[in-house]
Amino acid sequence: MTFKSKIISAMTAGTAIIAFSTFVSAQETTKTDKPTPTPKQERKMRNGEFGKRGMGKGMRGGRFGRRGGMMMGFRGLNLTDEQKAQIKTIMETNRASLGANREEMRTIMTAKRDGTITAEQQQRLDAFKTQMRENAKSTHQQVLNVLTAEQRAQLEARKAEMKQRREERQKMRQERKQNPTPEPKKDN
Repeated sequence: MTFKSKIISAMTAGTAIIAFSTFVSAQETTKTDKPTPTPKQERKMRNGEFGKRGMGKGMRGGRFGRRGGMMMGFRGLNLTDEQKAQIKTIMETNRASLGANREEMRTIMTAKRDGTITAEQQQRLDAFKTQMRENAKSTHQQVLNVLTAEQRAQLEARKAEMKQRREERQKMRQERKQNPTPEPKKDN
């Protein structure tokens, strides 16, 4: 390698370093002042639950965002198109009635998670929960009224089957807690 090519290589490397450092320093680094999460929030983030189950954007994960939503439970009941449309209308009406208070409830839930909830906010939260239960019962009854007697019987049979499975799982969990399996000893 000649002396001239060594100088050109060194100059090219120097130019590349200067250009790279310019680009790196030009990038903005914004630091957001997020509060440190509580131990419960840290546990949820570790478990991948933060952002799900009503805590993230638009309540997309967990029980609120399952594919099919409420209609998923009606699979296999052979609903007519008219029944599907009626149920969809009922669900949308219920969702709209809850939307009016959603932002206030979200604020109260944030205060509860942070541990700064007041007695007045707790009373408001309890009122919201009561209202939501009543809305759910009303919606459920309206949907049942759309179904035929045969479809209701099928739905009740499924409900009983799911309850039985849930009880079996709970029983198995209790047995595992009472009789944990010993870990196998490792030979070194």
